[in-house]
Amino acid sequence: MSDPTPLSLYVHWPFCLAKCPYCDFNSHVRDEIPHQRFTTALRQELASDAARTGRRALRSIFFGGGTPSLMQPETVASLIEDARRHFDAPEDLEITLEANPTSVERGKLAAFREAGVNRVSLGIQSLDETDLRFLGREHSASQAIAALETARNLFPRLSFDLIYARPGQTLSAWEAELRRALDLASDHLSLYQLTIEQGTKFEGLYRQGRFVLPEEDDAALLYEKTAEIAGFYGLQDYEISNYARPGAESRHNLTYWRYQDYIGIGPGAHGRLTLDGALMATRRHRAPEIWADRVEQRGSGSTDETPLSSEERGRESLLMGLRLREGIALDWFEERTGRRMEDCVDARILEGALEEDYLTLTEQRLIATDEGRIRLEALLGALVL
Repeated sequence: MSDPTPLSLYVHWPFCLAKCPYCDFNSHVRDEIPHQRFTTALRQELASDAARTGRRALRSIFFGGGTPSLMQPETVASLIEDARRHFDAPEDLEITLEANPTSVERGKLAAFREAGVNRVSLGIQSLDETDLRFLGREHSASQAIAALETARNLFPRLSFDLIYARPGQTLSAWEAELRRALDLASDHLSLYQLTIEQGTKFEGLYRQGRFVLPEEDDAALLYEKTAEIAGFYGLQDYEISNYARPGAESRHNLTYWRYQDYIGIGPGAHGRLTLDGALMATRRHRAPEIWADRVEQRGSGSTDETPLSSEERGRESLLMGLRLREGIALDWFEERTGRRMEDCVDARILEGALEEDYLTLTEQRLIATDEGRIRLEALLGALVL
């Protein structure tokens, strides 16, 4: 019998026009993109997974990357149609596509809307020309604003990304840039602090001293100012880096943070999927061409499918759930992991975090406070076993 609980679908499109220096995602630059081959492979992999899960309810679809706005709109339409055929999908199914605000990609937005996408997420990153060049972006600030205006007129739901704590960025400059962005915003923003990820171009430049990032205290002030200004515009930080008007939260990303089931298809995609009563961690081959070879040979590009132990489920649930302002529902935690929350954390660290008001604990929920969210990465590193 099919599992009655809803799941989400993530579709990974691995190709980009250029590799951003801060990005550690599975993205690849190709002189020519084999659209037909990858369209066929994605549809085949989706069908393979749907055959295993049965006809489950579908909560959301998310086209991520890479740069999924480089996809042909016909590819997006066919995958949406397939997903609706394989699963039980409501009429108002959230369908998100990530896009960059270059003129080429902006010209395709209407076609993506026609294909069935009802939520677009624009990778703007900055409204400062100098910082856009530093971040390796292919668009200008004027193109970003034009894309925002186009998307706002086409899609009922709109989100966009900005990166803060950039080299030399002052509190006043960030406040002015953020207010300018929020004047253009719709209902959702993702605001990320610039971090140095292993294996990126920025890692090498940072180690060479080619640029410096704001001090930790200065970055914390930028974070606090971000939440303050977003709140003034009616957007709450429902997750550590995501802000939304009430009801406009990303349903798809809430699937991850609430530690619910999702299928991940495409090169390098991960998934968490309940099969025969066990929660499985799934992973596809990262290299696009090898992934496509495997799908063509056996229906799936999977390289790993492992049942997660109760200890692993507990750890993952804590790492994801404490990012949310709502925190973790303890009854769901026990149902999902098979363990009590108290058995998955360092008791001494938990006691100290409660005393310092970094966490609150009731009979129903464990929640990170505002003070705890500022230092969440360090807190999780010490707390979670």
